[in-house]
Amino acid sequence: MNVPYPISQVISATPAAFPARIRGPLLKLCLGAGTLGLALHVFAADPAPVPPATTTPAATATAGAVATPAAPKASARFDWSKVPPVTAPSRPGMFVIAPSGPGYYSLWDVVTGNERKAPPVSPNAPYALMTNPAFEIDYRYMEKPGYEPDLFDPIKRIHMGEDFLLSFGGSFWYRYMRESDARLTNTSDNYHLIRSRFHADFWYQDKVRIFAEFLDARSFGQALAPAATDVNRTDMLNLFADIKLANIKDGPAYLRVGRQELLYGSQRLISTLDWVNTRRTFQGVKAFWRTPTFDLDAFWVRPMITERNQFDNWDTKQEFFGLWGTYKPMKGHLVDMYFLSLDDNRHRALGRNGILGDSITHTLGGRLAGDYNQFLYELEGMYQFGQYSNQDISAFAVASGAGYHFKGAPMNPQAWLRYDFASGDNNANDGRRNTFNQLFPFGNYYLGWIDRVGRQNIHDFNAQINLHPQPWATFTAQYHRFYLANRQDFLYNAAGAATLRDATGQAGSYVGDEIDFRFNIHVDRHQDILVGYSKLFAGNFLKATAPGVSPDLFYVQYNMRF
Repeated sequence: MNVPYPISQVISATPAAFPARIRGPLLKLCLGAGTLGLALHVFAADPAPVPPATTTPAATATAGAVATPAAPKASARFDWSKVPPVTAPSRPGMFVIAPSGPGYYSLWDVVTGNERKAPPVSPNAPYALMTNPAFEIDYRYMEKPGYEPDLFDPIKRIHMGEDFLLSFGGSFWYRYMRESDARLTNTSDNYHLIRSRFHADFWYQDKVRIFAEFLDARSFGQALAPAATDVNRTDMLNLFADIKLANIKDGPAYLRVGRQELLYGSQRLISTLDWVNTRRTFQGVKAFWRTPTFDLDAFWVRPMITERNQFDNWDTKQEFFGLWGTYKPMKGHLVDMYFLSLDDNRHRALGRNGILGDSITHTLGGRLAGDYNQFLYELEGMYQFGQYSNQDISAFAVASGAGYHFKGAPMNPQAWLRYDFASGDNNANDGRRNTFNQLFPFGNYYLGWIDRVGRQNIHDFNAQINLHPQPWATFTAQYHRFYLANRQDFLYNAAGAATLRDATGQAGSYVGDEIDFRFNIHVDRHQDILVGYSKLFAGNFLKATAPGVSPDLFYVQYNMRF
């Protein structure tokens, strides 16, 4: 599908202006120059002004007297209340406003009769799925007196003298999965997923950080071969060092080197993918700057290849780099702006006339999200250009939504109406690649938990309702109606893999309807239980390309964090 003239003509001319062998290094040079510019800005920042000397009559009168040396100042203790500089996750699409006011905020509060005046300060969100990386969990409240004590406090924020800080933590989860017509086959599968994570976090003031996180993910009882995201035995999820470059205006700038999870914006393009057993991680370099109103990141990384029985290695044939800025003009509102590039040299891009080659995909996008007077809104647009084997890329995606928060009503109800679109391709031999590339998303959250639909070649008309029967209970219901954007292109799953296709287009574009129900019980500040059910009702396309298939999913998940 082409972008309407004249935008497509103007933008798609860009990749043709330079040969692929020149364009890739040129873009990397631009990214490197931008990172260098950030570093130069850091070191060129104006020093703190020296306060002017004050002159008093007494000082003037004694100017001729012999000066006495000033008493040495006592060295100020380092202020740990701002370390680490935590990056709170952006509001996703279909975000939910949590309950407030008096109430019981966990099942344990109910058992103990602890009715609170307001939601408690807690390092973790009261939900079983936690996309936020462990290195962004905020325990800085422990530096202030009067905080609510916890069983695991002794292993948190251990001060080693005045200049060093050490902290430990981790999590454990178990999930039971029952899938019917799993992976669009006529096979059912009942199995178990177990994941353990442990981390250590070491700081020297706010200047140097070393963070290490261990991961062990296993599955049991699967009738089908485990997916690549089900199993990863004894490996490192994160292992990096942060070095503070300096302060720019009112925020610190850091350089991060090593293995690291990435999470940006709505997570439609870059996510930790907490739904899967192994999570997603990268290895490389990132420079980042944090202020109260603006965040800026520049990164160059490679995805990690999961090796089930040995240590993971980074994929030397893929490079992912980009710039991401977030402006926060006021509480509850944000603007994301970004440029991303994925250079894939695995020789898997199927181009015109069946020729395999490499690809480089550039994504330019922006996003608005927030709430105003109980109205909720979000709009994100993404355009892609580049080279796909012997084809020029011109693809785009749009995500839009409007909602309303019935503030003060029983059960804190909130409703969203949404439309998501990602372009597809109607001719594999016309020299243009119009299928959108979803990159590294949290696709389940947006396009159904059965995982059969990805953000590629799709129309999705969807709605969501959220209720809190109690402050400690969250109920979510979603409805999706899926159509192929182009009936000659594939249906792509949540991983971006092409699954089903009718090259003639005779099967139509109506994929089907999906319903998703989730109920989360917040047991206490460390534990959550999530129960979910999803069902995909086949439309004309599925009935023609996968006869008799109508998948559903039931799952129960327990998550414990410390």
